[in-house]
Amino acid sequence: MAAGTFLAILNSNKKTNALTANVILARTKSYCFTPNTVKSNNLYSRINAVGDPRCGVDPVLQQWVQEGRHVNELQLQRIIRDLRARRRYSHALEVCKWMSNSDLEFSSSDCAVQLDLIGRVHGLMSAKSFFSSMTDQEKTVKTYGALLNCYVREGLLDESLSLMKKMREMGFLSSPLNYNDLMCLYTNTGQLEKVPDVLLEMKRNGVSPDKFSYRICINSYGARADINSMEKVIQEMKSHRHIKMDWVTYSTVANHYIKAGLKEKALYYVKKCEKNVGKDAVGYNHLISFYASLGNKDEMKRLWDLQKAKCRKQINRDYITMLGSLVKLGELEETEKLLEEWEFSCKTFDFRVPNILLIGYCQKGLIGKAEAKLQDIIKRKKTATPNSWSIIAAGYLNKNNMEKAFECFKEALAVQAQNRDWRPKASLISSILSWLGENGEVEDAEAFVKLLIAKVPPKSEMYHALLKAYIRNGKEVEGLLECMKDYKIDVDEETMKILSLRQQNS
Repeated sequence: MAAGTFLAILNSNKKTNALTANVILARTKSYCFTPNTVKSNNLYSRINAVGDPRCGVDPVLQQWVQEGRHVNELQLQRIIRDLRARRRYSHALEVCKWMSNSDLEFSSSDCAVQLDLIGRVHGLMSAKSFFSSMTDQEKTVKTYGALLNCYVREGLLDESLSLMKKMREMGFLSSPLNYNDLMCLYTNTGQLEKVPDVLLEMKRNGVSPDKFSYRICINSYGARADINSMEKVIQEMKSHRHIKMDWVTYSTVANHYIKAGLKEKALYYVKKCEKNVGKDAVGYNHLISFYASLGNKDEMKRLWDLQKAKCRKQINRDYITMLGSLVKLGELEETEKLLEEWEFSCKTFDFRVPNILLIGYCQKGLIGKAEAKLQDIIKRKKTATPNSWSIIAAGYLNKNNMEKAFECFKEALAVQAQNRDWRPKASLISSILSWLGENGEVEDAEAFVKLLIAKVPPKSEMYHALLKAYIRNGKEVEGLLECMKDYKIDVDEETMKILSLRQQNS
């Protein structure tokens, strides 16, 4: 690629990105859901068919009514609840808004759900504005609680405490839910020592803690390795008849005992966890992971067989857990066999599953074997994700084989459309850029940066690599310096140090 052509690409990048966004938007409007294409007699099935979050579900609801079909509050509430559980917040909010604008009854609980969804989709300011627009009758304990949840989600301690104080004055702190929110906030902000104080305050105010209250407190003590206090909270929790001890609580306790290196205590609670797990596949995943941490392969395999017998089917998540546990114990041959079993039975090919084996190979230094496995999957007409190629690139980097790391990372950038949420590791980018600047050809450096800026914003280290490559090959750098200026990347000490190399090379 000629230097002038490359600089033109960099200079036009902002306009190109804006144009691309407009093209995507235009295409979205054309391929978004067309109501007539879905013939299901189930409203949720029709809404669920709108998989793209950029596409609206309003037309689905409108068509449903136009067909003379009945819709009621309970039906929409169930749909909203399911969409929220699946993190389809924008679609859940649309259904909520449609419901509020219809002739259906819209309760304070529905209003609280809408407030929470606005906070998730549009941010805190929009949620606060919506709350301010409510009538006094709509501002109930539930809507105040939803606003508090928005503050907690944003990690705003002062605002949360202020709102809690107001809720206390209004007599709105009669359930453990809001106290639990505050304990979660202290946990998320690293103030674990304050969590038990909230539990004490809750009890002083005549509010009975629920299992979530105790679980958060158990976790706060466990995270601080205060095992004695954690055990006391467990015993207090057990003493309450209204609280049923579940596998999740036992799992939380077992995890902290494992981290503390108390194997016997850990095993006791792992067994308690198993007695309560029932047919919950997630619970079996926890148990398998615990035994992997304890180094017990036989128990892992026993629980895997038990999970197969008791749970209806094994999904990709379950295989990821078992494969990861085998890799943790260094059992690569068994990992290979289990991956073959998954490949034979899976209905949806998910690259996160074979990625576990690729990681295992790389951890053992078998980078060539990892790349060969990935190439074998690709030959079977599977398009690799950037994550897969990135794993191989990192493996070669650890072996100091920069040429191969560079080639594999280029492959990752080339297929990034397969995972738009993928974010390459900064350390991997830095290492490759540094190597290109010191050793790479100008064309290679330019091609790599061109791919890179399609994924991450331009940074000084990209231009530093290009500057080094240009100077080593006797090319003019004024155009690059202008690009840095356009992107408001300052000429710093490192830049000046690189530019001083021109005199040495002249």
